[in-house]
Amino acid sequence: MHKTTMGLPGKPALLIIDMQNDFVKPGGPLPVAGAQDIIPAIADILTIFRSARLPVFHILRVHRSSGVDVEITRRETFNNTPFAVEGTRGAAVIQELAPESGEFLVKKTRMSAFFNTDLDLMLRRLWIGSLFIAGIQTPNCVRATVFDAMAYNYHVFLVRDAVAAKSMEIHQANIIDMQNIGIRIVDAKDVRALVR
Repeated sequence: MHKTTMGLPGKPALLIIDMQNDFVKPGGPLPVAGAQDIIPAIADILTIFRSARLPVFHILRVHRSSGVDVEITRRETFNNTPFAVEGTRGAAVIQELAPESGEFLVKKTRMSAFFNTDLDLMLRRLWIGSLFIAGIQTPNCVRATVFDAMAYNYHVFLVRDAVAAKSMEIHQANIIDMQNIGIRIVDAKDVRALVR
């Protein structure tokens, strides 16, 4: 990877995972506790990346209305309460973080943003070497994406106060696990200096 003047290994990109109405807004079919609380931190990081004209990727879980592409472990849940159905308001990014022109949307049907998507292809085309990760939820889609990013040899920065889980205990345990495999854990207030 190329070194940049920012001191990071390769150009950085921001990945915002699953900040969609069905998972964030009250009354949604699968709300994640803590998701509302991290919106301001993610919005701050998003502003930093937009101001620096750095790539932003909105990662979205999207399913067909039939549920044919839902994981086997979630089929019953989907059959009872469909979630993130393509083309619905529930599958859209929350208004507070709405994508702007030039930002990328990556649709996925599994937890990892890399699984059966063109994310890695686009990142390499853009000479991205470092990834800043935000969104929900820490033990599932965030963790799966972080592990795959590491496997693809990206330098990963997990923004601790810009990810959330169903409980603080689950969140903290997963942060520790990811830190122990070499993922760099940072806070939202640290991001500006890192990408300067």
